[in-house]
Amino acid sequence: MSKTSFQHPRRALALALIIFAAASSAPAQEASKPAAAGSPSASAQSASKPDEKAEAILQRAVEAMGGRVFLDVRTITSRGYYTPFEDGVAALPQTFTDYMVFPDRERTEFRGQGVRSIQTYTGDKGWLFEGMSRKILDVTPAQARDFRLVLRTSIDNVLRGWWRAEGAQLKYVGRREAGLARRNEVVRLTYPDGFSVEFDFDSKSFLPSKTLYKKTNAEGDEMAEEERYAQFLNIGGVNVPFVIDHFRAGQQWSRVNYQTVDFNLAVPDSLFARPTDIKALK
Repeated sequence: MSKTSFQHPRRALALALIIFAAASSAPAQEASKPAAAGSPSASAQSASKPDEKAEAILQRAVEAMGGRVFLDVRTITSRGYYTPFEDGVAALPQTFTDYMVFPDRERTEFRGQGVRSIQTYTGDKGWLFEGMSRKILDVTPAQARDFRLVLRTSIDNVLRGWWRAEGAQLKYVGRREAGLARRNEVVRLTYPDGFSVEFDFDSKSFLPSKTLYKKTNAEGDEMAEEERYAQFLNIGGVNVPFVIDHFRAGQQWSRVNYQTVDFNLAVPDSLFARPTDIKALK
């Protein structure tokens, strides 16, 4: 499946943020669904002594994102434009509407060139509506793994602490160059299955700067994945990056431009229910 076709969105902040990953790519590691915030687990309880430097960076990042207001976000409804890139050149953008209910429910609707497509996930299950073929399909196991990987690598996961229930370990990596006279503070999450992801935070503002991890593609090649966050705006007390760029192997893969972001609007359960047929599609 090419990256301009119907694919899975990448969530990377505590707001509706979409970066696409090819549904045909196989993830480098098995990614487990994060548990709801506050739910205990044996693996979390047996974790090693916390890295105080890394924990302090996360606390400052939470405050930079909006503190208590950020943590009180439960649903996000956003609209904007998704633009895929081919060989570094932007293709035609698609409009999207995204509904996110923490910790692991998401529905994204796309419209491009007169075609509507939908992808919906609830934990490790979900369904797709392919506008071109006008078919409703269940997500494949590979797509479900991709969604779990999306959740593992999200800023929501690291700042809201969902990783603790999986027994992941948080470590301070150090400072990384981030441009002229700029540095990022870097922390790393490493999961019991060996998968790891690094999160960069600006050393002055402590807002998220980028996320880095590695993923194996369908051909078995390991690829470096990177998300960069820009143009932060304050929406109701929460700082939101209105531009998110995704890079694969050093080349730009996509861009998301948000037009609107709303927090804690009512999101009906019916949006996530699999329709019985196309006529029942909401």
